[in-house]
Amino acid sequence: MRADRDFAYGAAAGLLGDLFLGDPRRGHPVAAFGRAAGAVERVLWRDHRGWGALHAVVCAGGAAGAAALVSSLVRDSRAASVALTAASTWAVVGGTSLGREARAIGGALAAGDVEVARERLPHLCGRDPQALDADGIARAVVESVAENTSDAVVGALVWGALGGVPGLVGFRAVNTLDAMVGHKSAKYRRYGWACARLDDVLGWPGARLTAVLAAAAGDSPRGALRAWRDDAAKHPSPNAGPVEAAFAGALGVRLGGTLSYAGRVEHRPVLNGEGRRVEVADIERAVKLSRRVGLLTLGVAAAVSTIRKGRAS
Repeated sequence: MRADRDFAYGAAAGLLGDLFLGDPRRGHPVAAFGRAAGAVERVLWRDHRGWGALHAVVCAGGAAGAAALVSSLVRDSRAASVALTAASTWAVVGGTSLGREARAIGGALAAGDVEVARERLPHLCGRDPQALDADGIARAVVESVAENTSDAVVGALVWGALGGVPGLVGFRAVNTLDAMVGHKSAKYRRYGWACARLDDVLGWPGARLTAVLAAAAGDSPRGALRAWRDDAAKHPSPNAGPVEAAFAGALGVRLGGTLSYAGRVEHRPVLNGEGRRVEVADIERAVKLSRRVGLLTLGVAAAVSTIRKGRAS
């Protein structure tokens, strides 16, 4: 049972580190992984799914394998095991930075400075900021907070509970690869296919848990569950759909609609059509909901780790 307590203590310490320190200022491990993955891509890139699958194996498999090796080296030391879990959690989760960026954009919008909000939006999501007015930016921020709560916090903790530090690192590696090559551009439609599908698979449990916890922690549990049931499947992403729909219902707002990525216009269905339009004040509400979901996830992850270790013993 020691290992499950070690994970719980380490994950809690890592979340506290994220809460008080945010992301590492210099030498962020995720950024270093991104640079390494970019170097691998320059060697392997072909307009072919097979080469893209090799890219996923080399990058994500290499990151998870390295984490497994380090974990095995510190297995006999409880202090070192907890410290490794804490450091890995701090590096992998990004809840504080997510909230900080969202609040900065919300502050610019509240001050009436739409241009500053447009300049900061690319730090949070890939939308074309020039195509958005103030209301559109606010909606984009709330949607990004919802989706990144699943990707940057909940999903990582779920896989950490299931697979320890290798699970934490492997999930974040796959999620980062999806952001880099998983989009449907002409260059990555084939090469990024494997990374995108792997991210869909690994993101499935975290997205559903995020939706459940958003319903539990939001202002309208019944509205969140109704929006998830009625609207999630309309979203083009199998994982973003439940998360954004549940956040929309929990906050009582409408999400979805027309958006633009790098000049490509998409008309997405409305999530929670019974809600009102997103307002600037809803950004702060979304950030607070995201924080509550993250804290609840820590408890769930600790419980999952305990059950898993108990069955293994």
